[in-house]
Amino acid sequence: MRSTFRYILRQADLILLGLCVIASLFGLVLIASATNWWNTNSFVITQGAAIVLGIIAYFACSALDMEHISQKWKWIFLFNVAFILLLLTPLGSGKYGNRAWLSADWMPTSIQPAEVVKVSFTLLLAKQFGYYKDEWGMRGLVPVFSTAIHTVFMVGLIFVVSSDMGSALVYLIIFAGMAFAAGVKLRWFALGGGAAAGLVTLLVIFDKIPSYMLKRFQVLLDHSYEPDGVGFQQTRSLLAIGSGRLFGQGLFKGIQTQTPVAWALPERQTDFIFSVCGEELGMVGCLAVLLLLALIVYRCLSAATVAKSSMESYICVGLATMLIFQIVENVGMCLFVMPVIGLTLPFFSYGGSSIVTMFAAMGMVSGVRRRSLPDWLRH
Repeated sequence: MRSTFRYILRQADLILLGLCVIASLFGLVLIASATNWWNTNSFVITQGAAIVLGIIAYFACSALDMEHISQKWKWIFLFNVAFILLLLTPLGSGKYGNRAWLSADWMPTSIQPAEVVKVSFTLLLAKQFGYYKDEWGMRGLVPVFSTAIHTVFMVGLIFVVSSDMGSALVYLIIFAGMAFAAGVKLRWFALGGGAAAGLVTLLVIFDKIPSYMLKRFQVLLDHSYEPDGVGFQQTRSLLAIGSGRLFGQGLFKGIQTQTPVAWALPERQTDFIFSVCGEELGMVGCLAVLLLLALIVYRCLSAATVAKSSMESYICVGLATMLIFQIVENVGMCLFVMPVIGLTLPFFSYGGSSIVTMFAAMGMVSGVRRRSLPDWLRH
């Protein structure tokens, strides 16, 4: 038993694990404060249990050889599609117009399929890019179109089934990060960006985009637009962060965080957990959050430089890109410079699916680092 435990520890990047645990425990404290007004410990207990499951998932994924797992790509792809399609069954549930969760009376907590699938999607996309990089050198149309079609299919599936624009956008960003790392020419990015802009323009002209989505972007250009409507959440967020100043109002003492009234900070344990930190711990607390997340991202990118194969390197790049985008979007949303699209802050926001998925993703990075080539062979 002791030798097995030691073997498991040797297979894991304990520095990365330590950063993830510190960040998630920090988030757990913020969640406890954000949900204190509910007079219940259920949020903390659920998140704590998810952290424990996440740590187990971290060690499990660290021990797995992604090269071997990726050989079952057909089954992984079928799992990705089937898991998303479960949202169309009676298990599917939603809020705010998104049918993005699986829940039932017999389930201890809800599950967000798009959160889980983005990890296995990253694995499959990395396998594609690795194959084309090694065999084709990323030259010609086939590598670009093959990976793009895979990505567009998954993005379209998620959006059509769940209307979850935020999660769908994460998949696109993962693709872009991997494509850039694989050496895809910049002209393809320009062409893709132009096509996307043209498509969005046509959708707006023909009134195919819901008005609430357009308003989320419109309010960024005019913060006075509907302050009691579409701009309400971010207006409250700015007030919370600004009132915290340098050191904050004190943990469990934030005016908006601790009040149950309707005008207080909304979704404070999920989308706006960063605002809770700003109000109660001030700029110092916010910088601590960003520093922890920056170190986790750095650890992912450094693992990409020592990976034993192109595929494993792209796994690390894709997961780092995912983290960067979610951090930038969530913090920008709280600061009223990015639209509200429902993306949580990794390791800090409340959500069982999110925290377990993040630990599993970092476990994959850990496994890549531990199976990396030695310096003398790599160079």
